[in-house]
Amino acid sequence: MIRIKPYLLFLAVVFADLIIFFFKPALAAEIVSATGRHFLQMLSILPPIFLLIGLLDVWVPREKFMRFMGEKSGVTGIALSILLGAAAAGPLYAAFPLAAIMIKKGVKFRNILIFLGAWSTMKIPMLLFEISSIGKEFALTRWFLSLIGILFMSFLIDRFVQPAYDRRAAD
Repeated sequence: MIRIKPYLLFLAVVFADLIIFFFKPALAAEIVSATGRHFLQMLSILPPIFLLIGLLDVWVPREKFMRFMGEKSGVTGIALSILLGAAAAGPLYAAFPLAAIMIKKGVKFRNILIFLGAWSTMKIPMLLFEISSIGKEFALTRWFLSLIGILFMSFLIDRFVQPAYDRRAAD
C-alpha cells in the first residue's frame, strides 16, 4: 500500500502549480524555470558535500568527535562548533547532512545547534563582506549579537530537547 501522507505537502505544491498554470501560464513557466535552476544548483553542491561527509564518517573515529565535541567537551566543543560553522562554505541545506554525521558520531546536541546557527548567521566571508559594505562597527555588532543569540537558544533548546535526543541516540 502506498503511503501518501509523507507526500502531502509536495502534492499540494504540485496542485497549486497546476492551478497557476491554468490561470497564469507565464507565471507557471517562471515557476518551472526557477525550480529547475534551484534543482541544478542543488545537484552541483550536494554530491561533493556527500562525498566529503562520507570521507569524514570513515576517516574520523567517533572517539575524536566525542573528545572534542561530545558530552564532556565543554568550552572546547562550543568553540569548535562555532569555528566549523563560521568557516563553512555553501548553503545551509548542505549543513544538515554534516549535522546528521555529528549526531551519529556522538556530538553533544547543543554543539550541533551551535554549529547550525554559526553556519547560518556567522560565516566569516559574510562578515568580511558586511564590514566592507555596511561598516566594521555594525557588522561586528551583528556578528556578536548573533553569537549571543545562538548560544542562548542552543542552551535553551538543549535543556528541553536533550532527554529526547539522548533516547534517540541510544536507539
